Parts: sequence; C-alpha cells; structure tokens
Amino acid sequence: MTSSSQAHAFARSDRSAIGVWWWTVDRWMLGVIAMLIFTGVLMSFAASPAAATRMNLGDPFHFAVRQCVFAGASAFILITMSMLEVKGVRRAAFFIWLAAIAIMIALPFIGHSAKGATRWLQFGGFTFQPSEYMKPALIILVAWMFAEGQKGKGVPGVSIAFALYLVSVGLLLIQPDVGQTVLITVAFGAAFWMAGVPISWVMGLGTAAIAGLGSTYFLFDHVQSRVDRFFSPDKADTHQVDAAAVAQAAGGLFGRGPGEGVMKRHVPDLHTDFAASVGAEEFGLVFLLVVISLFAFVVIRGLQRAMKLSDPFEQVAAAGLFVLVGQQAIINLAVNLNMIPTKGMTLPFISYGGSSMLAMGLTLGLALALTRRRPGAYKHTEGLAQAGQFT
Repeated sequence: MTSSSQAHAFARSDRSAIGVWWWTVDRWMLGVIAMLIFTGVLMSFAASPAAATRMNLGDPFHFAVRQCVFAGASAFILITMSMLEVKGVRRAAFFIWLAAIAIMIALPFIGHSAKGATRWLQFGGFTFQPSEYMKPALIILVAWMFAEGQKGKGVPGVSIAFALYLVSVGLLLIQPDVGQTVLITVAFGAAFWMAGVPISWVMGLGTAAIAGLGSTYFLFDHVQSRVDRFFSPDKADTHQVDAAAVAQAAGGLFGRGPGEGVMKRHVPDLHTDFAASVGAEEFGLVFLLVVISLFAFVVIRGLQRAMKLSDPFEQVAAAGLFVLVGQQAIINLAVNLNMIPTKGMTLPFISYGGSSMLAMGLTLGLALALTRRRPGAYKHTEGLAQAGQFT
C-alpha cells in the first residue's frame, strides 16, 4: 500500500467502519493498553524459562509462546469489542453473562479443581475461567438496569440489578472465589453510587458487604489461613511473599538486568500472581513505577471520560469497567508489596494467564466502545453532528 493510500485510509473523511472507529476511539488509551500488553509479553519471556524448568517442560519458552498467542487474541477482542455501538455492547454483555453463568453452574460437576477451588473448565491443555468474563458483563447489565429503573416506566431496574449481582456472587462463593466476589462487589457498589441511588442505600450496601467479607474468615479455611499468615508471618509459611520482597529489594532502582533474576527459580507463582516482583528484580523500581503509572493513566483517563458522557447507562457502565480494572491492579500490586493477604489474582495484561488476558481485552474493549466519541455522546459535544468532527 502506498503512503498516499494509507493517508486516505485514515483520513477524517473516511466513513468506513474502520475509519469511523479510528477517529472516535480513544487512541491515547489504545496506546497505553498496547504498552501494557507488550510489557506482559516481555515479562513472560523473562519468567518462562524458570517456570518451564520447574514444571519439567521441554520448551523453555512454553509460557512465553502461549502468552504471545493470548496477547494477540486479547488485542483482537479489544479492537472488535471497541467497534461496537452502545446497543451492541448491551447485547454482547447479556449473552456473555448468560454463557458464563451457565458454565459456572456446571463447574461443580465438570470443572477442574486446583488449590481447593473449582473455578476452571479444562480442555485441550487450556483452562478457562468463566468468572473472568462474567465480571465485565455483569457491570454492564447492572448499569443498564439502573438506567432503566431511573426512567420511571415500571421497570424494577434496581431489583433486577441486585438479582443479577446475587446470582453471580452466589456462584462465585460456591467455587469458592472470595477475591472475585470482592472485586464485583466493589464495582457493583461504585455503579450503585454513580447511578444516583440514595446515600443511605449505598451505606447499607457497604455495611452488608463489609459484614459479608468478614464472615468469609469463618466460612472458608483458605481465607482464614491467608489472613492468619498475613498478621502472624512468624507462625506460618510466607515463602512466596518473602521471596517477592527479596526480589524487589535485589532489583534496586534499575534491576539486575533482563533474564538475570534469581527469585523466579524458587517460587511457583512468580510468573502469575507475582509477575510484578519478577519485573522489579530484573528491571528495577523504575519498571514498577512505570507499570503503576500506565494503570493509573488507564483508570483516571477512563473515569474522566466516563463522567463526561451524557447518557446515564454509558456513564455508569464505562466507569464501572474502569473501576474493575483499577481494583484488580491495586489488589495484585498490594499483594506483591505485602500490604494485604495473598490472593490468587493476576495483574491485568502483565501476569501469565489466558483467561485473564482475554477477559481484560474484553473489559477494556467494551469500555472503549462506550467512551467512543459519537454525536451527542459527551456533554460538551452535543452540537456536533458528525463523528469525524471529533478529535
């Protein structure tokens, strides 16, 4: 393709689906997400040899190759989802939630168990975690129901939203997966608050959520064990957290260098839950700060754009999705820094894992679709009639 034809393909006057998408999507956000995906691939090459050796796999880059495939698929999902119109976002969320819930119902009978939980469906050497895809779909459906309820047309939106939330949480606790339950509870609460529900209701939900979270300490042995290890490290095995702390300290400001980290050879989950510590050891504190800055950019810019949207559904749904991404990043980084009890939760786009990578592509793709610049979509652009007029 010649340079002139390339220029024509991306001209503002191009009214093709790709052309309209290019000029209406948040390209800064796309660039930062691409940097996060690239960082995740880079980290997989750093951690894969040690993980493959520990698991007696013949190919030292087994995990790196798979992560490259997941990254490509995630980018495809993200772009495809971000091209949807608002009606398409709602439809996609409805069918994704239904499919995920159906699989979660079947997990106790056909699911793959690991570490005392049954959260995955295993087939062909791959594991699929349906709850990862249920989360963004739930947030969109909840926002939709809140918006419908506000219209005053007899739709019990709040009641339906709570029913969707309770079904999702109930199935998560059966697995059990307390971490994901906390994630969607906070995101649901944020959507609840942004939808303009009376503050007394929000406080009531918050109180119930805190009481429910506290009860998990007595209901689930693995939660009790992790909390006890956090508050009494001298009385329990804290090998992974200690190794992560040593790795971060050894990395210093600029790290040991690519491939020179040693902690990843001794800790089973350093390429998944503790990928940030691998990066800190090999690339230093600067790497960790850059990663945190990239996530901060995605969440803050996303929330700013969401708050400027004129439609209540789009506003609440987009904000809820960005809150979801921010929460997951904060929880993973807090575990790596030993600020909260350990939780098997990946760092979006950075940690190794197919379900997490693909689900993050889905989540941010839907968020980008909702925050695209359309005529009348933003409060300060009501008078613009053509999508190509937006910058």
